[in-house]
This record gives sequence, C-alpha cells and structure tokens, in this order.
Amino acid sequence: MEPNQLLWPEFEKVDMRVGTILTVADFPEAQKPAYQITIDFGSEIGIRKSSAQITKRYQKEDLIGKQIVAVVNFPKKQIGKFMSECLILGSVGAANDIVLLTSDLKVDNGLRIG
Repeated sequence: MEPNQLLWPEFEKVDMRVGTILTVADFPEAQKPAYQITIDFGSEIGIRKSSAQITKRYQKEDLIGKQIVAVVNFPKKQIGKFMSECLILGSVGAANDIVLLTSDLKVDNGLRIG
C-alpha cells in the first residue's frame, strides 16, 4: 500500500453532506480573515455552524443560498469564542486561495457525498 493511502472502510467513516448556506458574518476575532457561516443540512443533520477562510474569493452576500459540501462528523472545534460544528470543503490554491466544493445542480440538503 502507498503511503497515506486510505482503506475503503476508513473513507466510509467520513460523512460528507451537501448543505445550503443560510447566514454569513464577519469573524474579526479569527487569526486569518474568515467568515462565520450557518448551513442547513436538512432534517437528519440540521443546522450547523462553521468558520471558513474564504474572504479572498467570496463576498458574504454571494454565499447566501449557495450549496456547499462539508464534513459533518468531525468533533466540534473551538475557534476563539466560536464553536465550529462542521468542515466546509474547498480546493486550496497558492496563498490559501480557497474555492468551495459545490453542487452544479440544486439538490436536497443533507444528501451524502459518496
């Protein structure tokens, strides 16, 4: 097996879901520029909060209603006074330029990525 290669049972433990961004607020207490984001993952998962360092590419108002992909089964993480409850996924380029992973078609909130 190659280094850092996952076994299928390990991958199956990662719960990635589609959610719709409901609210976006500035996060001035963060060490790096970031937003505080509230996401609707449907009735099974519910509403979750996350912090995302996506201020270079995205304006707050453009994020409202956008469907994103996030990992919803990591432990909660305290970031300053804010509790992050999921990890929003994106591709990370040079100088931490992040492009969000999204669905190209509207789907139901909470659908699992597999």
